[in-house]
Amino acid sequence: MSKAKKDTIEAKGFAIQIYTEDFKNDYISLTDIARYKSDEPSDVFKNWMRRKDTI
Repeated sequence: MSKAKKDTIEAKGFAIQIYTEDFKNDYISLTDIARYKSDEPSDVFKNWMRRKDTI
């Protein structure tokens, strides 16, 4: 099992973390993206998961 590499990109002035494993799997932090919308990212996720279109 390889170690994940952590990088950061900037979008509209916000830092978003990206995790990469062997250049095969990339994971983007949804929490960092939700912080763009609100100071409470958990509320953004709750509202998103409540929508019928999400499920």
